[in-house]
Amino acid sequence: MFQLIVTPSTALADEPVTIRVTGLPPSQIVTLKATLKDEKENLFQSRAFYKASEAGEVDLEWASALGGDYIGVHPMGLFWSLKPKTAFRRLIKKDVMNSPFYITLDLYDSVSLNDSATIQPKASQMVQRWFSGPGVQRKQIREGRVRGVLFLPPGDGPFPGIIDLFGRIGGVVEFRASLLASRGFVVLALAYFAYEDLPNKLLEVDLEYFEDAANFLLAHPKVQRPGIGVISVSKGAEIGLAMACYLKQVVATVCINGSSVVLDLPLRYKDLVVTPIRLGLERTQVHVSGAARFRYLTDDLWNKLNPQSMLPVEKAQGWILFIVGENDECLDSRGYAERAMQQLQSHGRSRGRMLAYPGAGHLIEPPYSPFCLASWNPGVERPFLWGGDPADHAAAQDHSWGEIQKFFRQHLIPTRSKL
Repeated sequence: MFQLIVTPSTALADEPVTIRVTGLPPSQIVTLKATLKDEKENLFQSRAFYKASEAGEVDLEWASALGGDYIGVHPMGLFWSLKPKTAFRRLIKKDVMNSPFYITLDLYDSVSLNDSATIQPKASQMVQRWFSGPGVQRKQIREGRVRGVLFLPPGDGPFPGIIDLFGRIGGVVEFRASLLASRGFVVLALAYFAYEDLPNKLLEVDLEYFEDAANFLLAHPKVQRPGIGVISVSKGAEIGLAMACYLKQVVATVCINGSSVVLDLPLRYKDLVVTPIRLGLERTQVHVSGAARFRYLTDDLWNKLNPQSMLPVEKAQGWILFIVGENDECLDSRGYAERAMQQLQSHGRSRGRMLAYPGAGHLIEPPYSPFCLASWNPGVERPFLWGGDPADHAAAQDHSWGEIQKFFRQHLIPTRSKL
């Protein structure tokens, strides 16, 4: 009797599950397939082919995939290798509170390369992947001009407070914030354009808006003082680094694949205006998939760099963690992080650290998020090429998530004096 056993069948999206098949004939070749529909009914699928042991078992903890969407031993491979049926679609959870992603796992007793209405699976299991844990609260924020969504963990606190920034996707993106709140952080998923009454397009970065958000978060009764953290990616990481440089409220900053110079749009803070470095769009390359590779838009940047456009990371009062995908095709994120680290070191500052991941691309997200090579971004004529090797990228997501949480706990929770 074939049995497909998935444990646990209900879990947070950043938690691993174990997948086992029992009751197979020895050396039987099987297909394991995962299917997910997002909130707009878009289909994502993955599959891998395995050979049963002499005991008639396949356990993804030790069994090596022979083929399919990945090869080798990858216990969560069916999750991070989910691919969209429609090209260039990115899987993003919108409603993080009221529903999970449902993933159906199917077992076939042969190599199943294509879906067929006539061939039924030998066993199936449904898995629920939630983005908020029990007791997490979600609150819409309209405070002065600050717009976003605040996630509060259960309990009285105080908890470490974090502002969560994404890039040029616009609006408010909640899935990372809700997962961090499930891990004991108060998190403000901050919108800064294309949301409610905020500007529809990002024409400049007004750092005072982000300062207002930092002050709002720091004043919340559930937030641990004296300072807050920022987690940021892409354009958001450039803004996050600027916050670290100029705002005393920010004491711990995670920059995921961002720039350490002001690119494309001016940065304003009180009387200061930082002139951006313009992007050389003529250096755009078109990938074989049709997606645009923007990594080389600033290729000659270091030769003509205006020092006034560099963010003064040596002025940062807090700690900075740079997370870099070495196969980032959107930005030379390693070059920017190394330049920032050199600035810190040349000023005798040791509060920066870089984690560089070979084979990882631009969109380093929470663990087991499906690898996204390229996807559409609002207002751009071609999909963005994000880059990365799927298995290496998945490993980077898994490792960096733990490091991010350790970093924030270390630098946002005051150590008690040992008197």
